[in-house]
Order: sequence, then structure tokens, then C-alpha cells
Amino acid sequence: MTELSSPRPRLAVPRIWPIQPRDLIAIVAANALLIVGMWVRHGGLNDLGSLAAQVTAAGQLTALLGTYAALIQITLMSRSPFLDQLFGMDRLANWHRWLGFAVLWLLIGHTVFSTVGYSLGDGSSVVSEAWTLLTTYPYVLMATVSLGLFILVAATSIRAARRNLSYETWYFIHLYAYLAVALSFMHQLVIGTDFANDPIARLYWIGLYVVVIALIVVFRIGHPIALALRHRLRVANVVSEGSGIISIYITGRQLDRLPVRAGQFFLWRFLAGDGWWRAHPFSISAAPNGQFLRLTVKNAGDDTRLMRHLRPGTRVIAEGPYGAFTDLRRTRAKVLLIAGGIGVAPIRALLEALPAAPGAITLLYRAGSWDEAVFRDELDALARLRGATIHYLIGRRRTRDLPHDPLEIGGIRRLVPDVAERDVYICGPIGMIDTLRRRLRTMGVPAEQIHAERFAF
Repeated sequence: MTELSSPRPRLAVPRIWPIQPRDLIAIVAANALLIVGMWVRHGGLNDLGSLAAQVTAAGQLTALLGTYAALIQITLMSRSPFLDQLFGMDRLANWHRWLGFAVLWLLIGHTVFSTVGYSLGDGSSVVSEAWTLLTTYPYVLMATVSLGLFILVAATSIRAARRNLSYETWYFIHLYAYLAVALSFMHQLVIGTDFANDPIARLYWIGLYVVVIALIVVFRIGHPIALALRHRLRVANVVSEGSGIISIYITGRQLDRLPVRAGQFFLWRFLAGDGWWRAHPFSISAAPNGQFLRLTVKNAGDDTRLMRHLRPGTRVIAEGPYGAFTDLRRTRAKVLLIAGGIGVAPIRALLEALPAAPGAITLLYRAGSWDEAVFRDELDALARLRGATIHYLIGRRRTRDLPHDPLEIGGIRRLVPDVAERDVYICGPIGMIDTLRRRLRTMGVPAEQIHAERFAF
């Protein structure tokens, strides 16, 4: 099965949305102001003469803003193609990470401020007041469990913790974010200050929850099912690429009508064994050709190890395509592609899809050893077809063969002197991407010319 000479499919024209990123950010900010405004209208700033009232007010505000931020967080998890095309999945993932920590601190602040405020007002100890709240106030125990789940999700999202978790474990724990929001809903609705005597505020918040739930149902459940029924995706073949890396070929119906571009990824579910409920993000490693999709997987956990044994004919459900790591983001005639390890998968697809132009495309491929450098024959063949230049940067740093990092500023300037005049596409480990962003900006590459895709979860 070869893809170098496969016919090109009809690619869907990207939809031009009437709304711009700044407009959506303004809407989110305006809703936050509206929430604070409703709290003020309900008397939030009245009777703040005592310390107890001030601390309690802080607890109310952190609860409202923390809940609103949690709903935004869930919206970012909805995989809406609208948000994906508007902002790009890499930016959304970064926002999702930092917003998650903001949610956690706001809800912890609510718990601390409310408990301390009530204890000051009642003249009791903090411990005694906490016990009273847990045992007598409606849904406080449920909300406490919700906070514990948020803490668990946040703790496992820290990079040091993620490195010690398999993707399967991390994915399962991350699903608790949905349960955490659900558990906090009744607590907010029953004893929330903004809902006690204002049916409009009550309907407003219920509306927010309904919109978020609808997004999850449509894009995380409905869209994948519709795509599965339309294209009937199945595993056609599994090919070893060496060093614990495999390529999975997927076939189906009317793949030429699937609006996917080189550089994008899907969330894949293989309906075999007990891993069917876990979705794994993998980029396509060959440009769309209307005949098959190819994804390339490195053994990094329980499910990826078992994928080697997938049988032809296994049904596949895919969510997507996602990502803005495509040629549509290109602003310059020349392109620099930088791949680290298995991050070469979407880079290889981009190399195949970019228009041929001698001297316009350069690829820097960083790998720890030649055994880890996959697609060498394909890359070399594509380079000849596209008039591209490839530099294989192979070896372990600080060894005799490779005493310096080949992707330091001096190394990049030597290999690509005109780097500031190119669009730069980077795919690799998170640390590599962050480091290269800083180096490229130092070298004078504008931020809008730097495009990155993270393959680490």
C-alpha cells in the first residue's frame, strides 16, 4: 500500500465564520461582568461593615466566577469545530490547562472564604463551622466531593504527574471533571445567593448549563456517531515502522468527502477489547488521498501497545478532524518544518501536501537514534518530489557525536539562514516546542509565522 502517488481528494473549503476571536473573548468577558453585576444587584455590596460580611462576600464571588470558569472549561473540552477553527487546538489546549488551575483556586477560595466568613459571623471555630456546613446545609457534602474531584483532575494535570501516568489512567481521571460540575450544580442552584429570590438569574445559570451540555452531546457524542455511520471506518492494515512504532491504515466509504487536511488529527476509538471507550489523539501521517487514512503510533501506554494487534476489519470511531496545524496557516512562500521523534507524523503529511517548489521547504528531523527516525525512505522520496531539503539531526546530546544541541540558535541559523522569512511548523515534545518558540522569537521570527502541534497528552 503506497501513498506517494495516490490521487488527491476534494478538500472542503474552510468555513469563514462571521465572528472573530476577539468577539468571542469579549462575549466571555461580558458574561463575567454580567454575573458580577447580578451579584451586586442582589445586594452583594450591602452591609460590608464587618469582617465576617467581607469574607463571606469574597466566598460568594469566588463561587460564581469559579463555576462560570468551570463551564468555560467544559466548553473547551467539547471539541467544537467552531472553536478549533477560530483559535487552533494548541491554543485551546493551553487555555484549558491554565483555566483548570484557575477554577481550582477559585473554588478552594470559595470554600475557605465561606467557611471562615460563617465562623466569624457565628462566633464559632472554623472546624466546627465546617462540620456544621457539611452536615446541615443542603448539597454541601456533594459540593465538597465535587471540589475533591477538581483537585484530583488538577493534580494529575501537572506535567510532573502526567509523566508518571499512562494516557489511559490520565484520560479516565480527567472524565471526573464532568462529574464534578454535575455535583456542584444542585449546591449552586439551592443555596446560591444569586438564585434564592431571582428567577431570571436562575434561568440564566440553567441556560448556561444547558448550552454546555448541548455542546458536549453534539460534538463529543453526536458528531462521532454521524461520522462513523457515514464513512464506516475500519482497520485495513497494521504495519510496523520499527522501534515500537506502528502505522495503522484506515479505510472507509467516501473518504474523499471527509474534510481533513494534512497536519490535522482525530480522536480515535478502536472497537476491540475494553479500550473502546477511550479516545486517543493521533495525527494523520499521510496527506489525505481519498483512499485511506494513516495514523502512526508510538508505544506509550497500555492501549498503544495493544494497537499492534488490531485485526483488519476492526470498526473505528473517529472524532474530528481537529487542529489548525495545516497549510492554511501559511503566510510565507518558504516553510521550515521541525520534527522531534514521533512528532514527524503530521510533519510528514505536511511535506506531502505542500506545493512543490525547489528550495522552499526545509525539514529538520531530530531523533535520538537512527532506529527512532521513522519514514526515512518516504521522507527522502517526498523531498525529491517536492524539491525539499532534509537535515537529519540524530544522536543523544552531550555525547561525542553530538556535543551540542543541533536546534540551538546557532545550529538553526547555520542550516536555515533565512529562517525569519519562513513559516515554521513544529511538532514534538512539549519542552521542545516551548524552547524552540523562544529561540525562534529571538531569531526574529514573528509569532504569527510559528505554528506548533503538541503530540504529548
